[in-house]
Amino acid sequence: MSEHESADSGDDDQELGITKSKEYETGEWYAEVVKKAGLANYAPEGMSGFIITRPRGYALWERLQGFLDAKFKDTGVQNAYFPLFIPESYLEAEKDIVEGFDPEVAWVTHGGHDELEERLAVRPTSESIITPYISQWVRSHRDLPLRVNQWCSVVRWEATETKPFFRTKEFLWQEGHTAHADRDGAWDETMTRLDQYESVYEDFLAIPVLRGQKPDHDKFPGADTTTTVEALMPDGKSVQGGTSHYLGTSFAEAFDITYSDEDEAERHAHTTSWGLSWRALGALIMTHSDDQGLVLPPTVAPTQVAIVPIWQEDTKDEVLGYAEGVAEELEEAGIRVELDDRDTRNPGFKFNEHELNGIPVRFEIGPYEVEDDEVTVVHRPDGEQSTVDREGIAETTREHLDEVYAKLYAAAEENLEGEVREADSRDEILGTIGQHGGYVKAPWCGDEECEDEIKDQIAAEIVMVPFEEDDDRHGTDHDDTCAVCDDDATRTAYFAKSY
Repeated sequence: MSEHESADSGDDDQELGITKSKEYETGEWYAEVVKKAGLANYAPEGMSGFIITRPRGYALWERLQGFLDAKFKDTGVQNAYFPLFIPESYLEAEKDIVEGFDPEVAWVTHGGHDELEERLAVRPTSESIITPYISQWVRSHRDLPLRVNQWCSVVRWEATETKPFFRTKEFLWQEGHTAHADRDGAWDETMTRLDQYESVYEDFLAIPVLRGQKPDHDKFPGADTTTTVEALMPDGKSVQGGTSHYLGTSFAEAFDITYSDEDEAERHAHTTSWGLSWRALGALIMTHSDDQGLVLPPTVAPTQVAIVPIWQEDTKDEVLGYAEGVAEELEEAGIRVELDDRDTRNPGFKFNEHELNGIPVRFEIGPYEVEDDEVTVVHRPDGEQSTVDREGIAETTREHLDEVYAKLYAAAEENLEGEVREADSRDEILGTIGQHGGYVKAPWCGDEECEDEIKDQIAAEIVMVPFEEDDDRHGTDHDDTCAVCDDDATRTAYFAKSY
């Protein structure tokens, strides 16, 4: 409407506005969105690799945590908490973990003024502290399956080039650990958690993902199989969105997790572990946000609707009263709404601020809307504007929130579908990733050296191979040869650059 379009945006817009281009300056643009949308700050000098998560950023994590935690509890998982510090001897109990994580570990050597008898690791992951206690809690087949999860932070000291949420030395995550009587039960558990991670992205964050497993040389140290969901970012790089590991009996053997079966025979349990970190928030920000700022799906947005009343002095009471009624109705319906009735900011400034902060839907209410018993609705992703009846506004709002989610998912899906290409030779892999980015599907012999050849040339790696049942190249009933070495291909590999 003309009265909305002509609202003066004010001089403060320059401070609010995003100055970098998502398409051409992706890294700088991302950092600017994180800062100006009030999600995070960098930690003080001397703490390179750490960030301060601001309330708006932490609210996103709380929303995701609530969504996923409910799924865990619906499928038999109980939350627990284990110490931040892990004795060095516990890490050494599983040699593969030490080999896989020692470069990333921060060590505590003193308590106060006294040197500790044994170094303590700041947890890089918690298999080595959780698994010994699972071994105490499991005695009989009646104790199985056992499922625990903890929400916590971990520290990986090797992170140097910090990108908030994508790569920091300390990050928030959840890690689940389970024990089962046999492989089938543990594998079902592994896939259940992978399904739930897929749901986080597709049903909550509006990001389509690919799912499969990591090549053997890139699986979690000590694991039998590492499964993954992978999300493609607009810059053509892949994000490992969450991993679920079938650990076989290796951890049970290392930490003596045994149980008596129904025949009183002693057996080693089969275990799993699975984790998702706030890297998911990085994927969320990178995928949907634009050159106006943060863009959030209504599912995760702390505020779903911002109501901006527009008045002159002689219409203020009437407009505010009408807007307050709309806000109350939305709140009663469980919709997260903010009535922006600040006197110190004009409507144009408010529009820009709410766009920067990623609020999915904006309501504009002025004298015309009051007179016609209507509301003007604006969608954040594309600026689509419509006028709707005031009556039934809560149900209408839900429909608009669903529309916004569908728009975001469709745009991300279109990006993914257009960025999966095939290659049959080393040069095609290198040329396609170099020119386009995205995923390149290629026949692969299973040898790590063939991946190294691509990685050395263009810093791309195999981020995923499809599950055997989904891979036409699994087995020998085909004539394909490896795109790199020309030996017989045994799998399909997805090559990509990654975060």
